[in-house]
Amino acid sequence: MASFRFLHAADIHLDSPLRGLAGQEGSAAERIRAATREAFEQLVTLAIAEEVAFLIIAGDLYDGDWRDYRTGLFFAAQMGRLNEAGIPAFVLHGNHDAESQITRRLSLPGNVRVFGARAPETFVLEEIGVALHGQSFRRRDERDNLVPGYPDPLDCDLNIGVLHTGLGGMGGHENYAPCGLSDLVAKGYDYWALGHVHQFQVLHEHPHVVFPGNLQGRHIRETGAKGAVLATVRDGVLAELAAVPVDVVRWSLVPVPLSPDARVADAVAQIRAALEQAVDRQADGRLLACRIELRGRTAAHDQLLAAEDHLLAEARSAALGLGVDAAWIEKVVVATRPDRDAADQAARSDALGELQRMLGEAHADGDLLERLGADPGQMLQRLPHAVRAEIERDSILNAALEGDQRALVAAVLPHLLARLTTEAD
Repeated sequence: MASFRFLHAADIHLDSPLRGLAGQEGSAAERIRAATREAFEQLVTLAIAEEVAFLIIAGDLYDGDWRDYRTGLFFAAQMGRLNEAGIPAFVLHGNHDAESQITRRLSLPGNVRVFGARAPETFVLEEIGVALHGQSFRRRDERDNLVPGYPDPLDCDLNIGVLHTGLGGMGGHENYAPCGLSDLVAKGYDYWALGHVHQFQVLHEHPHVVFPGNLQGRHIRETGAKGAVLATVRDGVLAELAAVPVDVVRWSLVPVPLSPDARVADAVAQIRAALEQAVDRQADGRLLACRIELRGRTAAHDQLLAAEDHLLAEARSAALGLGVDAAWIEKVVVATRPDRDAADQAARSDALGELQRMLGEAHADGDLLERLGADPGQMLQRLPHAVRAEIERDSILNAALEGDQRALVAAVLPHLLARLTTEAD
């Protein structure tokens, strides 16, 4: 019986556009733009250094219908490195790959073996007693349970099933190639190399059912360490699993709690302290991409809302002060609450109270809502796709883009009142 190691990765999303970079310059922004490629290079370097027997990529190598072949050529070059080291790669196409012209047309080095899409396919490595079974997606929205069509396990030391699946819609992911954990366990394989869910999870042991997570976090919903799974087989039996990070940029949501009597200057000081602590505890030597979130009930709520641009500049200054490529600030979110509620504000007898009452009733003003839909919404719809993709980070602009006028009024109200209140004070 053979002893060896193999790597299981998924959801590479090569050259996927990372969000929050519009208009950003500097070495940190460039590092983030190149992060998916650099992380994949790290994966290949790890495979060679660990002398693995093979690499599995369980779907979503690419990120849609790329027309620029440089993405595919980069992948081919990395597979060439594996080829020189005598390491085969087994690739399954997932929902994003199913859209890609590169997937269908680009020739790859001979060590790359791609699972077919018409029916499940099996590759056997006789020298180490391994059989790998898998089926690529034929279309993006694969809605069939593919597991029943997978073949019975072969008479090998290790049978590995490779599958891209939502497994019931885990983690809010689209439930492509739906199946149940019981379907996988009952198949009789020793290891299921899954893809699609972007968080490392071992769902079952003996047989092992594993999501490695995505290789590189791409936005604030993909925080923490990202990488692949290194599996060790001893005497034909799966003995160890280890999550190995290969990400080069790590995303983090950094909470900054504020006291009731905090001022804007106090918030700036707290941001600096929280950012330094996050880099020290979470970065692990990588660039930390951060979203700062101010929290708590505070009398400075209105001033903080009015000072968002200033807070963002201060946060980015603090990040630069930590050293080259230590941290990068995507956004500062003022999620504090005022020390008085909206009813108290609306009860004021001055102009601000009247404005609060008027805007509070705006959701029922048909003429106003119609004008909001006709003006900013139409203007934003004419923006280029790349620009509109950035808008979803801003609740106000996104509400205008989506034509949700009631949400637009609700989002604008606290900012408008904050600015007016601050000026009045």
